[in-house]
Parts: sequence; C-alpha cells; structure tokens
Amino acid sequence: MQAANPAAASVATRASAPPAIEALALGFNYGARAALSDVSFSIARGEIFGFLGPNGGGKTTLFKLLSTLVPIQQGRAVILGHDLADDTIAVRRRLGVVFQHPSLDGKLTVAENLAHHGRLYGIWGRKLREESAAALSQLGLGARANDLVETLSGGLQRRVELAKSLLHKPELLLLDEPSTGLDPAARREFSNYLAHLRDRDGVTVVLTTHYLEEAERCDRIAILDGGKLVAMAPPGELKARVGGDVVVIRAAAPDALQRKMLQRLKLKSQIVDGTLRIERPRGHELVREVVETFGDEIDSVSFGKPTLEDAFVHLTGHQFFAQPAESEQE
Repeated sequence: MQAANPAAASVATRASAPPAIEALALGFNYGARAALSDVSFSIARGEIFGFLGPNGGGKTTLFKLLSTLVPIQQGRAVILGHDLADDTIAVRRRLGVVFQHPSLDGKLTVAENLAHHGRLYGIWGRKLREESAAALSQLGLGARANDLVETLSGGLQRRVELAKSLLHKPELLLLDEPSTGLDPAARREFSNYLAHLRDRDGVTVVLTTHYLEEAERCDRIAILDGGKLVAMAPPGELKARVGGDVVVIRAAAPDALQRKMLQRLKLKSQIVDGTLRIERPRGHELVREVVETFGDEIDSVSFGKPTLEDAFVHLTGHQFFAQPAESEQE
C-alpha cells in the first residue's frame, strides 16, 4: 500500500479547520471620519492573504485592530478561535507581528535583538538560544547573529524582523507593509520566505501592501478602498473580472473624444484620471479603429492584458495611486 503524502494530508487538515480569522462588520472611526466601514472577511488556516489598497484605504487601521494595538469599536472578530475583544491576551500569545516601521535596535547584535524579544514571551536560557539559532538559520542569518543590526542591508534587517516574530512559533503572522523600503529583488526574496513558512510549517500569513507585485504572490487578496472592502478573491480571478484587454487613450480633450467615440463608433468608455479606458476583447483591433477614426485627436493609445491595477480601477473607478482628496490618517 502506498504511504499517504504528509504534505497533502497537512493541507487537507488545514482546509477543514476553522478559519484563522473571521471578521464581521468591522468598523473604526477617527473622530467623525470612518477609517473602516462594515468590513467582513474570512481567512483560512495556512493561507497567504493580502489586504491591497492605496495609502489612506484603511489597511493600517485594520492591521492595528487585528494585532490588538487598538480595541474594536464596531463589529466582531475571532482569531484562532479566540474573540478579539474579550480574549486579547490569548490572541497575542499566538500572533507574530512585523510592523511597517523597524522595531529593531540597531546598536544591538542580531542575537541580542532576538534575546530581548524572546524574554518578553517567557523564553529563557537554553531554549532561548536554541530557538534563536533555529529562527536565524531558517532565514539564512546564522552567520550574522553577532553582527550589529545597523550594519545589515534593508533586506537582511527585514529578515531579522521576521525571525524575531517567529521566535515563539506563532500560528498566525501579521505583517504591515513588510516590503516597505526594499528593492524589487529583496521583496521577491521576502515573499519566497513567507511561502516557505506556509508550505513547511502551515503558518497563516496576513499582510497589508500597496505593492501590486507583492499582492500577486498572495493566495487571495482583499481590496480596500476608502475604508470599505470592495472585492476579495485570488489575484487571477480579480483580473478576469475586467473582461478583455484594457485600452488606454490619452487625449488633450478626453471628454470631447469620449462623446465622439460614443456617437460615431457606439463605443462606451470610462474617464479615469484624465485618460479614456475601454475594456474589450481583442483590444488590438479596437486600437486600429480608434486611431484611424480619431488619429488627430489622440496623443497616445496602448492596450494590454488586465493587471491587478486594472482590476482595482474596474472595481473603484479611480487609479490605484490616486491620492485622497484630503490628508487621511489610517
């Protein structure tokens, strides 16, 4: 008889387990402004889940709620079977947290930073040394244990942050904009480590990000915009909702050109931040037709397969990096 596949069995066990996080109608206000409004979602165990959105969209506020930094104002959340409002201490014991801004002491060595963090979780002596060595080895930092943190590159420092958060073997890892300040190569490397944690140890990873390429690597993503959750699905499914190629037309007078295209070609379009956008299969054929008909009125035209940014525009009606009308605190 063929032996069962341990990895497949582990995946099946996690899939049948209760959700790692279940949130219902979360809301949070800063004075009169709603930073989060009626946000509900469920995250499976052993999943890499990303909250994607521009600055001011509500990501950091949601991170503060889930990591117990601020109390729930509205709604309810259950994390690893514990009510977030009523059983905060039990939740904290099972979380690993990596903050957006560094929490390392640059004047201490890598090992000293881990030692101080471990003691906060009641880990001492030989066990602390063993767990620290294991965490550093896992992240390729074993040879840097005695280096001062301030001498490390940004990518290596982020790995130290991750090693520190894993010291007490959390079941759930929360990361707020974990790739901030990293170059693209370091971001990819960091994402690979997260996938390794999921696949090897079954750790549930929940992150916030405004990097589209980082969101692409998640199993599922939730798009936050203006404090509301506007969509939640795997990245490929969100892109498939766009409905064909995306044609982008730049013109000196986009409003006038939009009316003419509707009158002469029966072509509906959307003006987003001063550009005309059309979602349509076989976009190259449309490009030719538009250029032949309105060539003198067009500055440039392009088309391509839908990206996550296109999906965001499709769902929200504005560009991903458009700034809020007024300064917003998350």
